[in-house]
Amino acid sequence: MRIYTHIAGYLLITVACGCSHSEEGAHVESPDTHGDEIILSPAKARAAGVEVTEITPSDFHGVVRTGGRIMPATGGESTVVSTVAGIARRSKDFVEGMPVSKGMTLFTVSTSSLPEGDIASKARIEFEKARKDKERADLLREEKLITDKEYREAEAAFDLARQVYDATGRPTREHGISIAAPASGYVKQCDIRDGDFVEVGQTLMTITQDRRLYLRADVPERLYGVLGEVSSANFRPAYSDRVFSLSQLDGRKISAGRGSADTSAFVPVTFEFTNAAGIVPGSYAEIYLITDPRTNVLSVPLAAITEEQGVKYVYVQVDEEGYEKREVTTGEDDGERIEIKEGLHAGERVVTSGAVHVKLASASAAIPEHNHNH
Repeated sequence: MRIYTHIAGYLLITVACGCSHSEEGAHVESPDTHGDEIILSPAKARAAGVEVTEITPSDFHGVVRTGGRIMPATGGESTVVSTVAGIARRSKDFVEGMPVSKGMTLFTVSTSSLPEGDIASKARIEFEKARKDKERADLLREEKLITDKEYREAEAAFDLARQVYDATGRPTREHGISIAAPASGYVKQCDIRDGDFVEVGQTLMTITQDRRLYLRADVPERLYGVLGEVSSANFRPAYSDRVFSLSQLDGRKISAGRGSADTSAFVPVTFEFTNAAGIVPGSYAEIYLITDPRTNVLSVPLAAITEEQGVKYVYVQVDEEGYEKREVTTGEDDGERIEIKEGLHAGERVVTSGAVHVKLASASAAIPEHNHNH
Protein backbone atom coordinates (compact mmCIF):
# COMPACT_ATOMS: atom_id res chain seq x y z
CA MET A 1 0.00 0.00 0.00
CA ARG A 2 1.03 3.65 -0.25
CA ILE A 3 2.50 5.72 2.55
CA TYR A 4 2.21 9.51 2.24
CA THR A 5 4.96 11.90 3.23
CA HIS A 6 5.22 15.68 2.94
CA ILE A 7 8.47 17.11 1.51
CA ALA A 8 9.28 20.86 1.82
CA GLY A 9 5.70 21.45 2.84
CA TYR A 10 4.09 20.63 -0.48
CA LEU A 11 5.35 17.40 -2.10
CA LEU A 12 3.11 14.40 -1.47
CA ILE A 13 5.06 11.15 -1.77
CA THR A 14 4.05 7.58 -1.19
CA VAL A 15 5.83 4.29 -1.53
CA ALA A 16 3.77 1.40 -2.78
CA CYS A 17 4.80 -1.44 -0.54
CA GLY A 18 2.22 -4.21 -0.99
CA CYS A 19 3.73 -6.12 1.95
CA SER A 20 2.14 -9.03 3.83
CA HIS A 21 3.22 -11.43 6.59
CA SER A 22 2.92 -15.20 6.84
CA GLU A 23 1.59 -16.87 9.93
CA GLU A 24 5.17 -17.36 11.15
CA GLY A 25 5.68 -13.60 10.90
CA ALA A 26 8.09 -13.80 7.94
CA HIS A 27 8.14 -10.70 5.70
CA VAL A 28 6.86 -11.60 2.20
CA GLU A 29 6.61 -9.32 -0.85
CA SER A 30 3.21 -9.62 -2.52
CA PRO A 31 3.08 -10.05 -6.32
CA ASP A 32 1.54 -6.59 -6.99
CA THR A 33 4.34 -4.53 -5.36
CA HIS A 34 5.43 -1.29 -7.00
CA GLY A 35 9.03 -1.57 -5.76
CA ASP A 36 10.79 1.82 -5.78
CA GLU A 37 8.04 3.67 -7.62
CA ILE A 38 7.70 7.30 -6.54
CA ILE A 39 4.12 8.44 -6.11
CA LEU A 40 3.29 12.12 -6.58
CA SER A 41 -0.31 13.27 -6.84
CA PRO A 42 -1.11 15.37 -9.96
CA ALA A 43 -2.10 18.35 -7.79
CA LYS A 44 1.18 18.29 -5.87
CA ALA A 45 3.14 17.77 -9.08
CA ARG A 46 1.58 20.90 -10.60
CA ALA A 47 2.34 22.86 -7.43
CA ALA A 48 5.99 21.80 -7.65
CA GLY A 49 6.24 22.80 -11.32
CA VAL A 50 6.69 19.24 -12.57
CA GLU A 51 6.18 18.95 -16.33
CA VAL A 52 6.29 15.74 -18.37
CA THR A 53 7.05 15.38 -22.09
CA GLU A 54 6.82 12.37 -24.37
CA ILE A 55 10.18 11.91 -26.08
CA THR A 56 10.44 11.02 -29.75
CA PRO A 57 13.44 10.66 -32.09
CA SER A 58 14.34 13.89 -33.90
CA ASP A 59 17.20 15.69 -35.57
CA PHE A 60 20.23 16.53 -33.45
CA HIS A 61 23.81 17.50 -34.26
CA GLY A 62 27.42 17.13 -33.29
CA VAL A 63 28.70 19.60 -30.69
CA VAL A 64 32.14 21.07 -29.99
CA ARG A 65 32.33 22.79 -26.60
CA THR A 66 34.80 25.62 -26.20
CA GLY A 67 35.13 29.16 -24.90
CA GLY A 68 35.26 32.58 -26.49
CA ARG A 69 34.15 36.16 -26.34
CA ILE A 70 31.31 38.43 -27.45
CA MET A 71 32.69 41.47 -29.28
CA PRO A 72 31.30 44.60 -30.96
CA ALA A 73 30.93 44.20 -34.72
CA THR A 74 33.09 46.29 -37.06
CA GLY A 75 31.75 49.83 -37.10
CA GLY A 76 29.59 49.06 -34.10
CA GLU A 77 31.36 51.47 -31.76
CA SER A 78 32.06 55.21 -31.89
CA THR A 79 34.61 57.10 -29.81
CA VAL A 80 33.92 60.62 -28.56
CA VAL A 81 37.13 62.70 -28.28
CA SER A 82 37.89 66.21 -27.15
CA THR A 83 38.69 68.67 -29.94
CA VAL A 84 40.50 71.08 -27.58
CA ALA A 85 42.26 71.08 -24.23
CA GLY A 86 40.35 72.39 -21.25
CA ILE A 87 38.00 71.63 -18.37
CA ALA A 88 35.31 69.11 -19.40
CA ARG A 89 31.79 69.11 -18.05
CA ARG A 90 29.19 66.40 -18.65
CA SER A 91 25.81 67.45 -19.97
CA LYS A 92 24.26 64.59 -17.92
CA ASP A 93 25.29 62.06 -15.30
CA PHE A 94 25.96 59.32 -17.84
CA VAL A 95 25.81 55.66 -16.83
CA GLU A 96 26.53 52.55 -18.87
CA GLY A 97 23.62 51.55 -21.10
CA MET A 98 22.08 55.04 -21.27
CA PRO A 99 20.77 55.82 -24.79
CA VAL A 100 22.19 58.79 -26.71
CA SER A 101 21.21 60.22 -30.10
CA LYS A 102 23.39 61.54 -32.90
CA GLY A 103 24.16 65.24 -32.46
CA MET A 104 23.23 65.24 -28.78
CA THR A 105 25.58 67.41 -26.67
CA LEU A 106 27.52 65.11 -24.33
CA PHE A 107 30.22 67.43 -22.96
CA THR A 108 31.30 71.05 -22.95
CA VAL A 109 34.98 71.95 -22.68
CA SER A 110 35.95 75.32 -21.25
CA THR A 111 39.30 76.76 -22.39
CA SER A 112 39.08 80.05 -20.50
CA SER A 113 41.59 79.01 -17.83
CA LEU A 114 44.38 78.00 -20.22
CA PRO A 115 47.66 80.02 -20.16
CA GLU A 116 47.40 80.71 -23.90
CA GLY A 117 43.98 82.23 -23.42
CA ASP A 118 40.46 81.16 -24.26
CA ILE A 119 40.86 79.10 -27.44
CA ALA A 120 37.12 78.96 -27.89
CA SER A 121 36.73 82.74 -27.80
CA LYS A 122 39.71 83.17 -30.12
CA ALA A 123 38.19 80.78 -32.65
CA ARG A 124 34.87 82.59 -32.56
CA ILE A 125 36.49 86.04 -32.86
CA GLU A 126 38.70 84.94 -35.77
CA PHE A 127 35.71 83.44 -37.53
CA GLU A 128 33.60 86.60 -37.14
CA LYS A 129 36.51 88.76 -38.39
CA ALA A 130 37.14 86.51 -41.40
CA ARG A 131 33.43 86.44 -42.24
CA LYS A 132 33.22 90.23 -42.27
CA ASP A 133 36.43 90.50 -44.33
CA LYS A 134 34.94 88.05 -46.84
CA GLU A 135 31.68 90.00 -47.07
CA ARG A 136 33.68 93.22 -47.63
CA ALA A 137 35.81 91.49 -50.29
CA ASP A 138 32.63 90.36 -52.08
CA LEU A 139 31.43 93.99 -52.33
CA LEU A 140 34.84 95.30 -53.45
CA ARG A 141 35.07 92.61 -56.11
CA GLU A 142 31.74 93.68 -57.57
CA GLU A 143 33.06 97.28 -57.82
CA LYS A 144 36.36 95.97 -59.25
CA LEU A 145 38.20 97.65 -56.38
CA ILE A 146 40.10 94.52 -55.36
CA THR A 147 42.39 92.19 -57.27
CA ASP A 148 41.66 88.51 -57.76
CA LYS A 149 44.65 87.67 -55.58
CA GLU A 150 43.37 89.80 -52.69
CA TYR A 151 39.91 88.25 -53.02
CA ARG A 152 41.31 84.69 -52.95
CA GLU A 153 43.32 85.53 -49.84
CA ALA A 154 40.20 86.81 -48.05
CA GLU A 155 38.28 83.72 -49.17
CA ALA A 156 41.03 81.36 -47.94
CA ALA A 157 41.24 83.16 -44.58
CA PHE A 158 37.47 82.77 -44.15
CA ASP A 159 37.55 79.04 -45.01
CA LEU A 160 40.39 78.42 -42.55
CA ALA A 161 38.70 80.34 -39.74
CA ARG A 162 35.46 78.46 -40.37
CA GLN A 163 37.22 75.08 -40.19
CA VAL A 164 38.81 76.00 -36.85
CA TYR A 165 35.48 77.31 -35.59
CA ASP A 166 33.69 74.12 -36.64
CA ALA A 167 36.43 71.92 -35.15
CA THR A 168 35.95 73.58 -31.78
CA GLY A 169 32.23 72.85 -31.87
CA ARG A 170 31.13 76.43 -32.68
CA PRO A 171 31.59 77.63 -29.09
CA THR A 172 29.39 80.19 -27.38
CA ARG A 173 30.46 82.81 -24.87
CA GLU A 174 28.65 81.11 -21.97
CA HIS A 175 29.33 77.41 -22.22
CA GLY A 176 32.57 76.82 -24.10
CA ILE A 177 33.02 74.14 -26.74
CA SER A 178 30.28 71.54 -27.22
CA ILE A 179 31.19 67.90 -27.88
CA ALA A 180 28.34 66.04 -29.57
CA ALA A 181 27.58 62.34 -30.09
CA PRO A 182 28.86 61.23 -33.52
CA ALA A 183 26.23 58.47 -33.73
CA SER A 184 23.16 57.16 -31.96
CA GLY A 185 23.57 54.24 -29.59
CA TYR A 186 24.20 53.42 -25.96
CA VAL A 187 26.90 54.55 -23.53
CA LYS A 188 29.44 51.73 -23.22
CA GLN A 189 31.95 53.63 -21.12
CA CYS A 190 32.46 57.20 -19.89
CA ASP A 191 36.18 57.83 -19.43
CA ILE A 192 36.25 61.11 -17.51
CA ARG A 193 34.75 62.64 -14.40
CA ASP A 194 32.94 65.94 -14.38
CA GLY A 195 35.51 68.74 -14.11
CA ASP A 196 38.50 66.75 -15.38
CA PHE A 197 41.13 68.51 -17.48
CA VAL A 198 41.33 66.92 -20.95
CA GLU A 199 43.84 67.14 -23.77
CA VAL A 200 43.20 67.45 -27.49
CA GLY A 201 42.22 64.03 -28.87
CA GLN A 202 41.58 62.49 -25.44
CA THR A 203 38.79 59.88 -25.34
CA LEU A 204 35.79 61.09 -23.39
CA MET A 205 33.24 58.33 -24.07
CA THR A 206 32.64 55.16 -26.08
CA ILE A 207 29.24 54.64 -27.70
CA THR A 208 28.09 51.25 -28.93
CA GLN A 209 25.36 50.80 -31.54
CA ASP A 210 24.67 47.39 -29.97
CA ARG A 211 22.87 46.10 -33.07
CA ARG A 212 25.27 43.55 -34.56
CA LEU A 213 27.80 41.68 -32.45
CA TYR A 214 30.56 39.15 -33.07
CA LEU A 215 30.91 35.82 -31.27
CA ARG A 216 34.50 34.58 -31.49
CA ALA A 217 35.04 30.95 -30.51
CA ASP A 218 38.58 29.81 -29.70
CA VAL A 219 38.88 26.22 -30.94
CA PRO A 220 41.83 24.01 -29.89
CA GLU A 221 44.17 23.17 -32.76
CA ARG A 222 43.49 19.44 -32.37
CA LEU A 223 39.89 20.05 -33.50
CA TYR A 224 40.87 21.99 -36.61
CA GLY A 225 39.55 19.21 -38.83
CA VAL A 226 35.93 19.73 -37.77
CA LEU A 227 35.81 23.50 -38.39
CA GLY A 228 34.50 22.97 -41.91
CA GLU A 229 31.44 21.22 -40.45
CA VAL A 230 30.56 24.06 -38.04
CA SER A 231 27.35 25.76 -39.15
CA SER A 232 26.08 27.64 -36.08
CA ALA A 233 26.52 27.94 -32.33
CA ASN A 234 24.80 28.31 -28.98
CA PHE A 235 26.47 30.27 -26.20
CA ARG A 236 26.09 31.06 -22.51
CA PRO A 237 27.55 34.43 -21.36
CA ALA A 238 29.68 34.31 -18.22
CA TYR A 239 27.27 36.62 -16.40
CA SER A 240 24.12 34.58 -17.14
CA ASP A 241 22.66 31.06 -16.91
CA ARG A 242 20.69 31.62 -20.11
CA VAL A 243 21.76 29.86 -23.32
CA PHE A 244 21.37 31.89 -26.53
CA SER A 245 21.01 30.31 -29.97
CA LEU A 246 22.45 32.08 -33.02
CA SER A 247 19.70 30.52 -35.14
CA GLN A 248 17.23 32.69 -33.21
CA LEU A 249 19.41 35.83 -33.41
CA ASP A 250 19.83 36.00 -37.22
CA GLY A 251 23.34 34.67 -36.73
CA ARG A 252 25.78 33.42 -39.37
CA LYS A 253 29.35 32.16 -39.54
CA ILE A 254 31.56 34.76 -41.20
CA SER A 255 35.04 33.27 -40.87
CA ALA A 256 37.09 30.32 -39.67
CA GLY A 257 40.81 30.81 -39.09
CA ARG A 258 43.27 28.99 -41.32
CA GLY A 259 45.65 28.52 -38.43
CA SER A 260 46.49 29.65 -34.93
CA ALA A 261 48.50 32.72 -34.02
CA ASP A 262 52.15 32.35 -33.01
CA THR A 263 51.28 32.98 -29.36
CA SER A 264 48.08 30.90 -29.24
CA ALA A 265 47.14 27.22 -29.47
CA PHE A 266 43.61 28.07 -30.64
CA VAL A 267 42.00 28.68 -34.02
CA PRO A 268 39.32 31.42 -34.08
CA VAL A 269 35.84 30.87 -35.54
CA THR A 270 33.76 34.03 -35.79
CA PHE A 271 29.99 34.49 -36.05
CA GLU A 272 27.91 37.64 -36.47
CA PHE A 273 24.46 38.05 -34.92
CA THR A 274 21.82 40.61 -33.99
CA ASN A 275 21.84 41.66 -30.35
CA ALA A 276 18.13 41.49 -29.64
CA ALA A 277 18.43 40.15 -26.11
CA GLY A 278 20.52 42.65 -24.21
CA ILE A 279 23.78 40.70 -24.57
CA VAL A 280 26.78 42.58 -23.16
CA PRO A 281 29.61 43.21 -25.68
CA GLY A 282 33.04 42.36 -24.32
CA SER A 283 31.87 39.53 -22.08
CA TYR A 284 33.27 35.99 -22.15
CA ALA A 285 31.07 33.01 -22.99
CA GLU A 286 30.87 29.23 -23.00
CA ILE A 287 30.25 28.24 -26.63
CA TYR A 288 28.65 25.14 -28.16
CA LEU A 289 29.63 24.88 -31.83
CA ILE A 290 26.98 23.08 -33.90
CA THR A 291 28.43 20.64 -36.45
CA ASP A 292 27.12 17.82 -38.67
CA PRO A 293 23.37 17.08 -38.37
CA ARG A 294 22.15 13.66 -37.27
CA THR A 295 18.70 12.12 -37.55
CA ASN A 296 16.65 9.78 -35.35
CA VAL A 297 18.32 10.86 -32.09
CA LEU A 298 16.66 10.75 -28.66
CA SER A 299 17.38 13.88 -26.64
CA VAL A 300 15.93 15.65 -23.60
CA PRO A 301 16.31 19.15 -22.14
CA LEU A 302 19.29 19.48 -19.81
CA ALA A 303 16.83 20.30 -17.01
CA ALA A 304 15.59 16.70 -17.20
CA ILE A 305 18.94 15.31 -16.04
CA THR A 306 19.90 14.81 -12.40
CA GLU A 307 23.24 13.46 -11.26
CA GLU A 308 24.40 11.43 -8.26
CA GLN A 309 28.06 10.51 -7.76
CA GLY A 310 28.77 10.89 -11.47
CA VAL A 311 25.78 8.78 -12.58
CA LYS A 312 23.04 10.53 -14.55
CA TYR A 313 19.33 9.88 -14.13
CA VAL A 314 15.97 10.94 -15.50
CA TYR A 315 12.49 10.38 -14.05
CA VAL A 316 10.01 8.51 -16.22
CA GLN A 317 6.28 8.80 -15.62
CA VAL A 318 4.78 5.31 -15.48
CA ASP A 319 1.18 6.29 -14.71
CA GLU A 320 -0.81 9.35 -13.67
CA GLU A 321 0.91 9.67 -10.31
CA GLY A 322 3.84 7.24 -10.49
CA TYR A 323 7.44 7.99 -11.49
CA GLU A 324 10.46 5.77 -11.98
CA LYS A 325 14.08 6.82 -11.48
CA ARG A 326 16.03 5.71 -14.56
CA GLU A 327 19.79 5.65 -15.12
CA VAL A 328 20.78 6.90 -18.58
CA THR A 329 23.90 7.11 -20.70
CA THR A 330 24.27 10.52 -22.32
CA GLY A 331 26.11 11.85 -25.34
CA GLU A 332 26.73 15.38 -26.56
CA ASP A 333 24.83 18.44 -25.37
CA ASP A 334 24.41 21.84 -27.02
CA GLY A 335 23.68 23.82 -23.86
CA GLU A 336 19.93 23.29 -24.27
CA ARG A 337 19.38 19.58 -24.97
CA ILE A 338 21.44 16.45 -24.36
CA GLU A 339 21.61 13.23 -26.36
CA ILE A 340 20.39 10.01 -24.66
CA LYS A 341 22.32 6.95 -25.85
CA GLU A 342 20.93 4.34 -23.46
CA GLY A 343 18.23 4.06 -20.81
CA LEU A 344 15.21 5.54 -22.62
CA HIS A 345 12.91 4.48 -25.42
CA ALA A 346 10.84 6.49 -27.85
CA GLY A 347 7.33 7.20 -26.55
CA GLU A 348 8.25 7.25 -22.85
CA ARG A 349 7.16 10.24 -20.80
CA VAL A 350 10.03 12.02 -19.05
CA VAL A 351 10.02 14.75 -16.41
CA THR A 352 11.52 17.75 -18.26
CA SER A 353 10.85 20.43 -15.66
CA GLY A 354 10.88 20.13 -11.88
CA ALA A 355 13.03 16.98 -11.89
CA VAL A 356 14.82 18.17 -8.75
CA HIS A 357 11.55 17.95 -6.81
CA VAL A 358 10.99 14.38 -7.95
CA LYS A 359 14.57 13.65 -6.93
CA LEU A 360 13.77 14.91 -3.43
CA ALA A 361 10.78 12.62 -3.39
CA SER A 362 12.96 9.70 -4.46
CA ALA A 363 15.46 10.42 -1.69
CA SER A 364 12.66 10.38 0.89
CA ALA A 365 10.99 7.18 -0.29
CA ALA A 366 13.07 4.84 1.87
CA ILE A 367 10.91 3.55 4.74
CA PRO A 368 12.62 2.50 8.03
CA GLU A 369 12.53 -1.26 8.76
CA HIS A 370 9.54 -2.55 10.84
CA ASN A 371 7.72 0.76 10.24
CA HIS A 372 5.22 -0.39 7.61
CA ASN A 373 1.55 0.47 7.81
CA HIS A 374 -0.93 -2.27 6.88
